[in-house]
Amino acid sequence: MTEQETAAMTGEEFTRLTDAIVASVTRVIDGKPDAVRSALVCLLAEGHLLIEDVPGVGKTMLARALAASVDATVRRIQFTPDLLPGDVTGVSVFNPVGREFEFKPGAIFAHIVIADEINRSSPKTQSALLEAMEEGQVTVDGQTHLLPQPFLVVATQNPLEMEGTYALPEAQRDRFMMRISMGYPDQRSEALMLRQRDTVNPLDALTPVVTAQRVQDLIAWARAVHIAPAIEDYAVALASATRTHPDLRLGASPRATLQLARAAKVRAALDGRGFVIPDDVTALLVPVFAHRLIPTRSAGGARARTTAETIASILERIASSVRVPIASRT
Repeated sequence: MTEQETAAMTGEEFTRLTDAIVASVTRVIDGKPDAVRSALVCLLAEGHLLIEDVPGVGKTMLARALAASVDATVRRIQFTPDLLPGDVTGVSVFNPVGREFEFKPGAIFAHIVIADEINRSSPKTQSALLEAMEEGQVTVDGQTHLLPQPFLVVATQNPLEMEGTYALPEAQRDRFMMRISMGYPDQRSEALMLRQRDTVNPLDALTPVVTAQRVQDLIAWARAVHIAPAIEDYAVALASATRTHPDLRLGASPRATLQLARAAKVRAALDGRGFVIPDDVTALLVPVFAHRLIPTRSAGGARARTTAETIASILERIASSVRVPIASRT
């Protein structure tokens, strides 16, 4: 990013471009504004998004609509039990002409990677994403290869009770900034879908509304949003409360606290503010923290839905018990 390009970004330009991205995705994903906004927050906060829900509610469609709205490289990986780690990261292949090994990049080398049904692959293949999602690079045969920027993984997964699924390990879940659920569409949106998609795929009509370079400018603009020390302390206090709560046996990691602050900055920028307020933090508490927490056996149920509801209830109680910072008056 050049200094001239960064200087060209203004608050009005930020709003215009982000509104254009939302409008583009909404043309495909109707009636799910929160899901669309969450995807945009992850993109601009340099995080990754995990979408968990039953099949057929638009998880992959949301990821593909976001990718189609950005003029950047896009790859889709269908995770299956026979998918190998090298299929994701790439492999070194011997070139008999040059008598040396050459690196053949895998599907992870793209600006936006759609990891479809990520929990249908083996844990070994899932772990191939760890370095890429955390550090923006992959290491194969001792050689490190940088991934393009911006870099976003949008993964979809089916609930664990579905046939042929593997639970994501804690380290993998912690790499995702947010986890959301699509839910079933309302009747109006579903009826509209039947009329509009009878003969035409709405994805075919989408054209990019922003370039990858401009996304980098949007990221830099959101990163510059001010977060007061009192708000930072508030985010830390919320994370600390999850680590000592009697109903949780695994609390939020320091990575979760950092990503909560980054997401809050983007939320503030999308609302037209140059500073973070406590509401930005509490509004993101469940999508950023919930998938990282594990309830105790006595607190959580055996079913995934019961566990999710239990964790959400615990986070609500934590939010109500932690002191909210109040702006000082001068």
